[in-house]
Amino acid sequence: MRAWTLHPSLGWIAGSIIAAIMLVLAIVGPILYHRTGSNTDTSRIAVVRRSLMAIVLAFMVLTPSQVQQVTNKAVSATDVYIAVDVTGSMAVQDAHYGSQETLTRLAAAQKAVNDIVATYPAASFAAIHFGTNATIDLPITPDARAVTNWADNLTTEPTSLSSGSSLDAPIDPLTIAMKERKDQHPNNRIVLYIISDGEQTSAQQRKSFSTLRAYLNTAFTVGVGSSQGGKVPVSDIGFNEQKQGGQWVIDPQTGQPGISKMDERELRNIADETSGTYLPTDSDHTVANGPAAKSSSRYQVQTTQSKHERITAVVWPLALLLLALLVWEMIDWIVSSRRLL
Repeated sequence: MRAWTLHPSLGWIAGSIIAAIMLVLAIVGPILYHRTGSNTDTSRIAVVRRSLMAIVLAFMVLTPSQVQQVTNKAVSATDVYIAVDVTGSMAVQDAHYGSQETLTRLAAAQKAVNDIVATYPAASFAAIHFGTNATIDLPITPDARAVTNWADNLTTEPTSLSSGSSLDAPIDPLTIAMKERKDQHPNNRIVLYIISDGEQTSAQQRKSFSTLRAYLNTAFTVGVGSSQGGKVPVSDIGFNEQKQGGQWVIDPQTGQPGISKMDERELRNIADETSGTYLPTDSDHTVANGPAAKSSSRYQVQTTQSKHERITAVVWPLALLLLALLVWEMIDWIVSSRRLL
């Protein structure tokens, strides 16, 4: 359904003033011609033509426009934030991920990242690793390949530089990144995955993840490792593959190689703080066959429709009419000039 209206491109104040001047000129011309009578060389047709030109200009300034009802479709996307623990304990080889094969915890985390990316085919992703500190390695991007490449190249934190696992390290950078994203795209869904063995060895008390709830639609903590645990290999450069070293991190209290165990209780607590869900991974459970995959369809793509009016200026017919009158005026002037020679 289309309707006609006036929508001055110069605004109603300036447009109305100019249009009024044009209309006054269109009226004054014939009045002056009538008063002067035969004391002018101007013909009656020329006076009418020039009045028409003024009237056409007045309407052009007022900008006749068509109003059309338009329906817009907006796609509300999903933003998935993935935080992976890279502390030295993630090099422990006691994890299983969908099979009986024993992996390092980091290798299981890498498989989990690949499953997360496959679970949200229409999403954008941001990636962060955390240990002693936390760093956003990959700002929000729709490039899924970049996320999988990032995961494949993750390495554990060198044990020589570690000062204890701190699970709350990613809270601050995640809060800043999510708030900024929420401000820019308030309709987007934000999903958080925290992949860790849940081991907290820092002397400081862990901060709560509850501050992230203001920006999250849902969250998951993914546990990698086992409750039996394993020895932590010593590394000066970190591990990124399923391999063990000949030396182990020594427990200062016992003088024996320390045993790192997955802390499932801590991971469940973090899930509760974010109003999320804890996802265990083992020989039977993966991210791909867990509750996250079942619920992901709600967050992939949501299409919303909104109606608004679109105003389109239609001045070209008036412009053609004005051009024709101007050509007529020029021809009449040429003919009159030759008569005066």
